[in-house]
Amino acid sequence: MEGSLKPMDAEQLRECAHKMVDFVADYYKNIENFPVLSQVQPGYLRELLPDSAPTHPESLQDVLNDVQAKILPGVTHWQSPDYFAYFPSNSSIAGFLGEMLSAGINMVGFSWITSPAATELEMIVLDWLAKALKLPDEFLSTGKGGGVIQGTACEAVLVVLLAARDRVLRKVGKDAVGKLVVYSSDQTHSALQKACQIGGIHPENCQVLETDPSTDHALAPESLSQAISQDIASGLIPFFLCATVGTTSSTAVDPLLALGNITKTNGMWFHVDAAYAGSACICPEFRHYIDGVEEADSFNMNAHKWFLTNFDCSALWIKDRSALIQSLSTNPEFLKNKASEGNTVVDYKDWQIPLGRRFRSLKLWMVLRLYGLENLQAYIRNHIELAKTFEELVKQDPRFEVAAPRKFSLVCFRLLPPQNKEDRANKLNHDLLDSVNSTGKIFISHTVLSGKYVLRFAVGAPLTEKRHIVAAWKVLQEKASALLRIL
Repeated sequence: MEGSLKPMDAEQLRECAHKMVDFVADYYKNIENFPVLSQVQPGYLRELLPDSAPTHPESLQDVLNDVQAKILPGVTHWQSPDYFAYFPSNSSIAGFLGEMLSAGINMVGFSWITSPAATELEMIVLDWLAKALKLPDEFLSTGKGGGVIQGTACEAVLVVLLAARDRVLRKVGKDAVGKLVVYSSDQTHSALQKACQIGGIHPENCQVLETDPSTDHALAPESLSQAISQDIASGLIPFFLCATVGTTSSTAVDPLLALGNITKTNGMWFHVDAAYAGSACICPEFRHYIDGVEEADSFNMNAHKWFLTNFDCSALWIKDRSALIQSLSTNPEFLKNKASEGNTVVDYKDWQIPLGRRFRSLKLWMVLRLYGLENLQAYIRNHIELAKTFEELVKQDPRFEVAAPRKFSLVCFRLLPPQNKEDRANKLNHDLLDSVNSTGKIFISHTVLSGKYVLRFAVGAPLTEKRHIVAAWKVLQEKASALLRIL
């Protein structure tokens, strides 16, 4: 490889990394110039790139030129200040630096001995975050519980479902798997459905309980109690409830304390999914949304959503780590070592689905240290204030309505049909969504609440300012006016 890029050379790394950092910095500097939602057609990239890999090396500059000309047009820019779809996926300088350092060290920390610092830093930093959220002491690593970084909330709910399944089957026998019942609301993330499919829970035993506007689409405890009673009477075994703080559709908040009391009475595992809204609970004024978490067996939030920590970094806490370990542990000969055999260390391979794992705690540690809790609280409060601004703009236009109470930084709204013709409302809002997103100026998403097609405006990109909120509202008003004119 004489004269070309070597696999690992300190000086070449220095030179190339500087170029890459400059490229990324310029990308962020100019991010507002890109269409937020990629406007390319399916299959566009195959027409622009060769059909086989190069035989001889190419220069980094040539590759970066192709990224600029061919890749970026096919990127939907999640860090754009005009990105308001789904939920945010935060990047930050601190998160980027932590990710860079993790990539540079590039260890595979599946057990303590493979890199002691990786395991111990993860334990420490998740204890820090647990204390910032005022989680019960049972979730700290100093007791029987502890925290672990999963890739996503989907992985988090899967591993605790498996732990809960195996815990109950040890009591009632493995042949009873067909009797196990999982409960959730119709607002619970589809990750639970996938976890049930993987975990062998029969589809007919996945109880999805209906919610409605009377509870702001939160799960009613009475509904849960009734479903459990009916299932027990039918000879089934209720074993798992997933409650949500900040649902994807509308950021509804399930009543944790009441639900937790029901699960405790029935010997069930209680999991709390706060993937999006958990970040807000580091602010004292929003902490009440997770009151009752002391009744939970596990709690999850995504630091990569709204906590300035680059994807992926999903924090999961569990009260009884032995439940995870009993369900997920393997101990092949080639992984045996003195520290693990002596039960003096944590081996995170036994807390997750894959064996290998990255040094993800570095970026969360750097975010907490380089920003501090006060700045992180201010960051979240600012987005909530911006969402309030958008909500007020919606309320001031009689053609629109706010479709669900705003609790955090998501506003659910819709364009009202002329002459109150509700049969036209869903198509009208679907057309408005398509019209707005096709401009490339902003990107929003949608949901359906009680049969109504609703638009979602989620504030949370790191670069978003008030001017972006005002500009987005102008685009929505203009497109709404155009649609209403042709009705």
